[in-house]
Amino acid sequence: MMLGRSLASISKRSAVLRSSVTQRNVSCALASKNGFFSQQEGKKTSTNIRPMTKMPFSSAAVSVSDEDSAQNKYVQKTPTSVQEAVFLPTAERKYAFFQNVEITPDGIAMIRFDNPAKKVNTISFKVKDEAEKLWATEIENNSDVKGVVFTSGKPDGFIAGADIFDIQSLENKEDAVPLIESATNFFQHLKSKGVPLVCAINGPALGGGLEWALWCDYRICTDSPKTKLGLPEVKLGLLPGFGGTQNLHKLVGLQKAMDMMLTGKDIRPAQAKKMGLVDLVVAPQSLEQVAIETAKGLADGTIKKSTGKKKSLQDKLVEDTSLGRHFMWKTINDMVQKNTNGHYPSPFAIIEAVKYGLEHPKGDKKFKFERESFAKLAATKESEALIGIFDGMTRMKKHSYGDVAHPIEKVAVLGSGLMGSGIAQVTAEKGYEVLLKDRDDSAVARGLSYIEGNWDKKEKRRRMTKFQHNINSSNIIPLTENMESWKKQFSSADLIIEAVFEDIDLKRKIVAQCEELTPEHCVFATNTSAIPIADIAAGAQRPEQIIGMHYFSPVPQMPLLEIIPHEGTSDATKAAAFSVGTKQGKTCIEVKDVPGFYVNRCLGPFLVEVRLWSFSEKS
Repeated sequence: MMLGRSLASISKRSAVLRSSVTQRNVSCALASKNGFFSQQEGKKTSTNIRPMTKMPFSSAAVSVSDEDSAQNKYVQKTPTSVQEAVFLPTAERKYAFFQNVEITPDGIAMIRFDNPAKKVNTISFKVKDEAEKLWATEIENNSDVKGVVFTSGKPDGFIAGADIFDIQSLENKEDAVPLIESATNFFQHLKSKGVPLVCAINGPALGGGLEWALWCDYRICTDSPKTKLGLPEVKLGLLPGFGGTQNLHKLVGLQKAMDMMLTGKDIRPAQAKKMGLVDLVVAPQSLEQVAIETAKGLADGTIKKSTGKKKSLQDKLVEDTSLGRHFMWKTINDMVQKNTNGHYPSPFAIIEAVKYGLEHPKGDKKFKFERESFAKLAATKESEALIGIFDGMTRMKKHSYGDVAHPIEKVAVLGSGLMGSGIAQVTAEKGYEVLLKDRDDSAVARGLSYIEGNWDKKEKRRRMTKFQHNINSSNIIPLTENMESWKKQFSSADLIIEAVFEDIDLKRKIVAQCEELTPEHCVFATNTSAIPIADIAAGAQRPEQIIGMHYFSPVPQMPLLEIIPHEGTSDATKAAAFSVGTKQGKTCIEVKDVPGFYVNRCLGPFLVEVRLWSFSEKS
């Protein structure tokens, strides 16, 4: 019975892969079209997502001489981009990707990742090269070092992942094999010094960032809402290539490891501690001090090295017996096949890499199999397309309309139905003050009930604290037509998002009413899915401040946001729409003010084709 329940749990968790794959397929379909994006200076302003063949290395780089490289026989020199800027070390800043190493009086070396050229730290082959130099110069032969703490110099981020464009820059993906091998050799070399390695995590530790942490002896993370851990490589058509497929399951067990790698899901601090992914969860303010004390304890033997979470009898039966493993792998393979229809090679490659490692636990064979599998996946069209989507979605967060003319702090949402309440929810979650207005108390109450229900579910699933729930609730001010105070509240609104039913006369009436009440800088956005934005703006006092912001239902789950300016919309208005949409966590695409806008215009031919196919099948 225990075996059955455990396998059923795997099946349920593996089903998450379908939603991840489906969402990316939809994004790919949307991004691959070219015909309906808005124009600026004769060029398409929205990102045309497509598979890429070449990308440059990161702009910041450190110059590593051949003599430096010769200090370690395992160093594999990384190719150099002709366009990258050369880093010039100084006494105040010796390294491009790390702050200067600090050694405490007790002999604990503090190594802080910090790339000042980027908002977030990433792992690249350049970072690995510099880490080798740092280790050889300051740690390896330094007898005063009794322990090492890896952490970040950035306030809210550890390592966001590997720099995937390192791989994109390689025309022959097989060239990645020796580069990855040198990285794996370096990680193994770190442990050869015999001092404890502690990883102190605040903020995201994803992909290569988490893999770096997995090589350490102890992992500590903060309880910050920004802290999350995961191996999302499957979403890029890849697998964890720096030892992740071999090291993760030793800490969390096979079932949880496969769940993490096959879905690419994020793990929050409390869950990470419970499953054995981290050993301690602390407040951000005490992270470094606790990490230093832990390293000292590991060095003098008062603290034991992490050995992962102790398995339950149920997990032992599934993961550590031949019969249990047989049924576990069969269940996982069946679910992956069902959810991907065999079109995505990376989940199957992850499974094979883990299985190979279990069959060859000693030596380098398992890591060799992993990196060779990584290179094969990197050469697939599926990975190329998924990375293209990732790059396009990242670039869509940027626009060319300058800064917002007036800070957006108060957002009014008209209509508390499914769309309006969803918009209010995602807006309040990001710290905006939200005015949620509808015709009467019962309508507003339904909207608030929907929002509170969603937050209750998040809190129950430990995706939101009670404190944050209360903060979010306090950000929403419910208003109705018969309240005199609503006009006063609207007089200080910075953005109006209208989500009433599709009636152009009603929308024009609302525009006129809002223009009378709101300040001069206030932007008016309509959530219409069909009415031309220019028609809604016709006759308005401030037509340049009217724009379309078309969300998709259910708003909290659907990532896409169509931003639709009409010909007279100002750049400041576009900047405001992009600013709010991006902060809401949406993938913003700017589209032309044409019938159906973008998604619905594309959806029509698809539906017609499906219907014709259905008729042909019946006949």
